[in-house]
Amino acid sequence: MRCVLLALLPAVFVSALAAQHPNRTPVRSASLAATPAAAPNAAQSAVSDLPVRKVVLYKNGVGYFEHAGTVNGNQRVAIDFTSSQLNDVLQSLTALDSKGGRISAVNYNSTTPVEQQLNSLSLGLNDNPDVAAVYQALRGQRVEVTGAGAPMEGRLVNIESRTVTDKNGNSSDDHYYLIVEVDSGALRTAEITDALSVHMLDPSLEKQFASYLEIIASAENQQGRHLTLDDRGEGERQLQVSYISEVPVWKSTYRIVFPQEANGNATVQGWAVVDNTVGVDWNNVQLSLVAGAPQSFIQPLSQPLYTQRPTIPIATVGQNMPTRHEAAEAMAQDRIEMSAKLMAPRAMQTVTVDAAPQAMAGPMSAGVMGRLKSGSGNGMMGSGFGSGSGAGYGGGVYRPSDAIQEGDVSSNAFDDFFEYALTQPATIHKNESAMVPILQQELPANHVTLWSDTEPRPLRAIWLENSSKLTLDSGSFSIFENGEFAGEGLLDPIHPGEKRLLSYAVDQAVKVRRGGSSDTRTLRHIAMHQGVMVETTSEVTDSAYTVNNAADEKRDVVVEHARQPNSELTSDTKPAETTASAYRFQVGVEPHQSADLHVTERTNLSEKIRIGPQFNNGDFLMTIGKYSPELEEKLRPAIDAQTALADVNRKIVENDEHQKALADDETRDRDNLTALKGNDAAKRFVDELNKAEDQLQTARKEEADLEKQRDAARAQLDSIIAKLSFDTDLDVVTSKSN
Repeated sequence: MRCVLLALLPAVFVSALAAQHPNRTPVRSASLAATPAAAPNAAQSAVSDLPVRKVVLYKNGVGYFEHAGTVNGNQRVAIDFTSSQLNDVLQSLTALDSKGGRISAVNYNSTTPVEQQLNSLSLGLNDNPDVAAVYQALRGQRVEVTGAGAPMEGRLVNIESRTVTDKNGNSSDDHYYLIVEVDSGALRTAEITDALSVHMLDPSLEKQFASYLEIIASAENQQGRHLTLDDRGEGERQLQVSYISEVPVWKSTYRIVFPQEANGNATVQGWAVVDNTVGVDWNNVQLSLVAGAPQSFIQPLSQPLYTQRPTIPIATVGQNMPTRHEAAEAMAQDRIEMSAKLMAPRAMQTVTVDAAPQAMAGPMSAGVMGRLKSGSGNGMMGSGFGSGSGAGYGGGVYRPSDAIQEGDVSSNAFDDFFEYALTQPATIHKNESAMVPILQQELPANHVTLWSDTEPRPLRAIWLENSSKLTLDSGSFSIFENGEFAGEGLLDPIHPGEKRLLSYAVDQAVKVRRGGSSDTRTLRHIAMHQGVMVETTSEVTDSAYTVNNAADEKRDVVVEHARQPNSELTSDTKPAETTASAYRFQVGVEPHQSADLHVTERTNLSEKIRIGPQFNNGDFLMTIGKYSPELEEKLRPAIDAQTALADVNRKIVENDEHQKALADDETRDRDNLTALKGNDAAKRFVDELNKAEDQLQTARKEEADLEKQRDAARAQLDSIIAKLSFDTDLDVVTSKSN
């Protein structure tokens, strides 16, 4: 079969209405460029509806719709949809004719935007004016005002707002008054009240207001769209028309029912809540539900687009001014006086499935699913996700005869979606919703109690294993035990073979206490190369938990222990499950008993320390040397050199302090000598001053010698460190805490 794909661009669409109300503002009509195909053809058949046959709903609020039917010869077919769907239809509409037919025209009813229509009126009103704006539009017009005393006729001058104070002193500024110039020339004022009536005396003004109201009413009524396709060809053919549209997000909700006698399984029933808010019924359609979010967006193709052109002022030429000329004289020069320059201004840049729950117990609940179709999503709507739960649960127990048999539903991921496809036709009328069964099967499920540091209250939960071939979409779930409601919660997608914890209630019978933890740090390896020492240390942490069970039956408690970065589990007790952020240990606790859990982890740490004269780490080297005789022997030269350098630095500090003390003594002697000038006692201070100066000179010489010694000690230490290189394994406990 040869198929012709007609990708319909917006320029091909023809906008026209079959009939218009005679009093309404004419709608704008677009047509093909005067081709015979755009005109009605008497040989064509009458317009027939092209029913929707396939609906695919996505979790990001996009729906794919496919209409299909048989055409014969030249035939016109019609599709109805809502105004909100128009942009998506124009953006994604595709037509397939099975035997080479072609679409000669696509027509749909369209109107000029309300703002553009209102601009054609002289009233200057928008589509939602207030009282003041309406009366402002009447300024200067002849009106008749009644209901405010004696009737008056004249021209409306203005409308003003006044602040009025009542007898209680309360002010209000929402009082409006009309100012009217009556025929006698006097100005009269009337307050706008419910009793006031203003009648327009100008027939042309009344017509303007009638046109304004007609535009507003027409805009409110333009909600339905009728799209007609002219398919030209020969013989009987199949025509398929598809598009995407914004639709409500379909929701998943589950019921998990445990039997009276525990057998390690639970009946899981899944429902999809589907809403039909488009403009047509879905009668006997092939319905598919896709959990995925294809990239999509909205482009306003249905709105006529106007561009703002620049306004170019009219250029004018400067005019010459009259000039006076002097009389001619011998040897005189003519003088011309210019009074203006020529200038030109520059341009400016400016299934039938009823909504009632009992309908679901009919034919659709006996196996409506069957195949999963792979493919890729396509759509043009903006992405988004929805969540929610479906209708309630009736009775608490499902009969085995109501179950969807295993194998009736299949699921397979393509890209990052998966799809549920109904094998039996479904019917959902417009503006109705339905619950569609997508799963009913016994799956392995066990009751547990869940505890973690992030949720200190123990929670009742089930450990559900998806042993089916279906992917369970995200949604809400409800738990039923012994025929009664037990709790509800939310689940993320569960793929086939996955196991998931689902919490649904608080377990008041279980208490979990986390005791103290002990940390032991052990030096495992030490290495030094090119002046950098690297220490490798292991830190072992032992965490203790105590679980108390006050219930009358045994509890399987799942304790979540947070994983530490760069750590590994070393305890004998192994977790039942490991997640990206936690270990899950399962502890069985007998009735009215307690149980202990110890979790041991080891974390490997690595630390780099630079060794050199500027770091003064002699004490650190001596500490490292105590870990083993071999290390002490290798580090002894560096330790001795670091000690010698430290001794020289100590002497330099002492010399600096001695010089400071001598300088203070010298200053004091000078001050005393100045104070005792001419006195016999001054001689003693002269001797002391000379002695202090001699000592200060000696200290400065010692400082220069010490600085040379320090430079030599630094060079010696640098040389030793540069030659020092080793790798040593150790097993030394460096710290321990409880």
